[in-house]
Amino acid sequence: MSSATVYEVRVRGHLDDHWADWLGNLTIARNDDGTSTLTAPATDQARLHGLLSGLRDLGTPLLSLHAVEADVGAPAPALTRPVRTERLILRPAEPEDADTTWLYRRLPAVGEWLTEVPEDLGIYQAKFADPERLASTVVVEADGRIIGDFMLRTEDAWAQAEVADRARHTQAELGWVLDPHFTGRGFATEAVRGLLPVCFDELGVRRVVASCFLDNEASWRLMERVGMRREALAKAESLHRTGRWLDTVVYALLAEEWREDRQQRPSPIGSYDGSLFRASTQARS
Repeated sequence: MSSATVYEVRVRGHLDDHWADWLGNLTIARNDDGTSTLTAPATDQARLHGLLSGLRDLGTPLLSLHAVEADVGAPAPALTRPVRTERLILRPAEPEDADTTWLYRRLPAVGEWLTEVPEDLGIYQAKFADPERLASTVVVEADGRIIGDFMLRTEDAWAQAEVADRARHTQAELGWVLDPHFTGRGFATEAVRGLLPVCFDELGVRRVVASCFLDNEASWRLMERVGMRREALAKAESLHRTGRWLDTVVYALLAEEWREDRQQRPSPIGSYDGSLFRASTQARS
């Protein structure tokens, strides 16, 4: 069991349940003292602003507002069943995968572009098994051997407060790490191409993004191979562990761009086993 911050908003009067969706997918509890308590995830200030604006429009007097820690269940895994391509199986990560992924993530050639180099196996095992990380990690196998791990997760797009509910989970972010013994064979490209149909057709996101250091040419070349566009170049934006401030690049692909490109080329090799996932060669991960 983990915890998350939620807003508890207490208002005068009893609100009917049908207002829960209108106010932004929250829960309503009607109290014996004639008040109602509204509970909503504390995702961002835009959502809170939208909730308060909605209450004002209803003419509902606000009595109190608190941010509290609430117990929540483990997040659902991003990938629930395997995705198969011509040579690969992409499957949900398990805690036991930590030992194998640690072996290549700790290599200097891999750690060069990662957010953190895992020095201690025990610490890495604990972080790998964190429910949120585990839910967004997909293991890549070739011939029954783990050759990499991907980060796949959905996120909310930026939106103005009045339409914030329509921007939730409309974007997927990708990141990837491949064992250097298996680079140069097209495995990462094959895996990303196998997952893009899941992003757009199954998950229904409208946009997929990825980012990396500009110096990590292998990673952004991969982004371009799968049809992503460079949308941003941030000069001296990220501090590398060497002490240098490095440029970063952001790539993206819209659903309509991907569908148009797919119509113009043969279908990508591989098949999807019916799973849903939410959406570094390494992207920063």
